[in-house]
Amino acid sequence: MKKVMVCGCGAQGSTICRKLDQEPNIEEVICADYNMEAAEAVCRLMTKGTPRKVNAANIDEIKDAASGCELLVNVMPLQFGANMLRAAMELKCCYQDLSACENIPEVMHVNEYDRWVEGIRCMYESYGKRFAENNTTAIIGTGSAPGVMCVMARRAVQELDECDTLNMMVYEGVEAKRFLPFWWSTDVALSDMQEDAFAFENGRLIRTKPFSRKIERRWPEYDMQPVILCEHAHDEPVYVGFNREKYFKGCKNAYFKYGGAGIRFSEPLYRAGLLSRKEEEINGQRVIPQQLVLKHIPQAPKDPEVIKEIIDEGLISDGGAFVIEAYGKKNGKDVMAELHLNAPGLKESYERAKMSAEMYLTGQGAFLYTRLFVNDMIGQKGLISSDMLDDRQVGQYIAWAKELGITYTIEVREGVLPEDLRG
Repeated sequence: MKKVMVCGCGAQGSTICRKLDQEPNIEEVICADYNMEAAEAVCRLMTKGTPRKVNAANIDEIKDAASGCELLVNVMPLQFGANMLRAAMELKCCYQDLSACENIPEVMHVNEYDRWVEGIRCMYESYGKRFAENNTTAIIGTGSAPGVMCVMARRAVQELDECDTLNMMVYEGVEAKRFLPFWWSTDVALSDMQEDAFAFENGRLIRTKPFSRKIERRWPEYDMQPVILCEHAHDEPVYVGFNREKYFKGCKNAYFKYGGAGIRFSEPLYRAGLLSRKEEEINGQRVIPQQLVLKHIPQAPKDPEVIKEIIDEGLISDGGAFVIEAYGKKNGKDVMAELHLNAPGLKESYERAKMSAEMYLTGQGAFLYTRLFVNDMIGQKGLISSDMLDDRQVGQYIAWAKELGITYTIEVREGVLPEDLRG
């Protein structure tokens, strides 16, 4: 019987806690959060949950709460990642992170512009060595994107003999009549919106501006009407850049594109300078524009009663698209494998599990990595990202996802790389 600590009881962390509660080989789930009320709230929905107040800025508090745990799952904001990772190494337990870590001490001498990429390199190499020495495993990037996206990208690439380009796209389509711009952490959302994005192009990582390099797609999810997607800061192109030879059949180009309600809300704010995290003076007052915006945006709903209220008030739309285009060669011909993920919308997610659609896909997508851990199906030692599962693990992940109503369709057809993706 295993003991696991989930640190962060927000929309996604509470989902992982509730799913772990159903695993037969789990003895106890420590539900940790700085807000004790949040930890207690999720434990009321569980039978094996133990609430614990933890300040993730204090490594000793993390270690004390996670004592005796085989796995530490981090669902905290990025700034706490380095502490969480260090605590897992010192406890010699396994580690899972829905994202990665920023401000790793070993790369703080690197200029801020390159720090994220060098931090991931450091995690693979230096931290990976320490986890391997402990005979333990860490996996980073295990939400929906990255996470589910990485597994599905691997599945799409399986259709090719060699891969030239991966285009990974998310179009957010759940909109409530209630003012609710984001269904996940507003802090994370707005921080991502103002960051330069990554693309892996012509065999090297480059930086691109947010909301730039727009593309148009027509998908059956939207009755073949045009949808617009743009550059957005995400990990997937970075992972592919590091792992293209072993896991992506030599991929030369990798892009992440995002569109939908969150983009439409955020782009005008970005262009007005309201997503800036730099302090400025306005009428004699010192303010940080992004903090001002955050104060006026509601947090993502996680309580089942609140989610039901939102549904009952009415929805503008309850859809979305999650699509991967993998271009390359098959039997000597130019082909494109197009994979569409199918997952429950808001209403169906609530009916299935009393969750929002974002909680369902991200939280349960993350839980499937946790499930691999707690069922002793992770044999790798060291630190890997979510795209580095072996083929057996990818197959098991997809099979478990199907049980949750998370499925995919894939079509392979002849076709060359479209002009809007050419570097």
